[in-house]
Amino acid sequence: MSEVRGFTGQPILSQILDLINSSLINKVNRKYKANRYYKKLPLRVHLVSLLYGVFSYCNGLREMCEGLLACEGKLVHLGFDSAPARSTLSDANSNRSFLIFEMIYTELLQQYHSFISDSRSKGLSIRNLKIIDSSTIQLFSELLRGVGRTTKDGSRKKGGLKVHTMMDAFSGVAEFVRMTAAREHDRKFLFQLDLPSNSWLVFDKAYNVYHQFLKWTNQKIWFVTRMKDNAVFHVTKVLVDRTKKKNAKGVLKEQYITIGVKQGGSQPEQRLKLKRITFKTEDGKVYVFITNNFMLPASQIATIYKNRWMIELLFKQIKQNFPLRYFWGNSVNAIKMQVYCVLIAQLLMVVIRKKAVTKKSFANMITVMRLHLMSYVSLLDFIRDTYKAWRKTHSAPFAFIT
Repeated sequence: MSEVRGFTGQPILSQILDLINSSLINKVNRKYKANRYYKKLPLRVHLVSLLYGVFSYCNGLREMCEGLLACEGKLVHLGFDSAPARSTLSDANSNRSFLIFEMIYTELLQQYHSFISDSRSKGLSIRNLKIIDSSTIQLFSELLRGVGRTTKDGSRKKGGLKVHTMMDAFSGVAEFVRMTAAREHDRKFLFQLDLPSNSWLVFDKAYNVYHQFLKWTNQKIWFVTRMKDNAVFHVTKVLVDRTKKKNAKGVLKEQYITIGVKQGGSQPEQRLKLKRITFKTEDGKVYVFITNNFMLPASQIATIYKNRWMIELLFKQIKQNFPLRYFWGNSVNAIKMQVYCVLIAQLLMVVIRKKAVTKKSFANMITVMRLHLMSYVSLLDFIRDTYKAWRKTHSAPFAFIT
């Protein structure tokens, strides 16, 4: 018997998963021998199960497995016949390395990066802008400590996972991620970055590490950040000074400065040359920026820093739309695996949103898709115009051929 006329042959979740090529899964499997000890749960089935949990916003393995169980008649479209057992998923989450899922995310990002990148809407004259920040995910667990204060009533203190992120400003997705206990200082993340010359970085003043700034200057890696209030510096030249002008806005002061950078051992102190910009916004707030690039106009430096808010939107988008309040395992490996599955899902949604050329908000798009994950309807049509696509699919006459 053929399928019903008017219905697409694959449910929405299956169409989402089509963005992940089987060759990519095979490549990762070969590198990590991912199926060597998990013959009952092949890597692809494991990945699809976790992505089902992410897209359907499951807060536990029981919800995920029971949800898949309810879809058993349609699981063949996802590449397997029956829902995995909860104990099987739990063991795999603890023992199969999260690095496997990190590689899947990295490969997908490389595959779709040029497609989702768009530098036209940022008001910038530069390319290759990266934004750095971190976000803390609270856990009721002692595996990763560092969030909250010791409680007076003796109840368990919250642990925390800090997700250190470098985001590509022109694609809207995380490009490099490292996860640590929440108590680890943000600035350590800077030492793990490997960037080509003429890259641009923007971050807040929590990342002020002058000897790293000196290293980047020598490598022609440019940065924009805010200056700490207690910074000690020497002014070598004043280019602009409008501080005494009444009701002045925008660039108030532009200076060349130097900052002493202590070297290890008996090496002499070096002077780091920077440009210091005092900027006043339309609502009267005053910011002091520093950069190691002397060619870009001061107004562009301010615009670059303004784009830093994009990473806050990324964190908000991920936390509000994907399951990160509860975790599907009690090990560090399982927690990191779930975070990478969330990043994979977010990347796939960005790709689909770009393909659909829709003006729907990210939250609205994923909420509607969550309710129809196993519905047989054209994914891109459904996103462009949900009601029209649904009517088109379900008003078609039934035509069975035996």
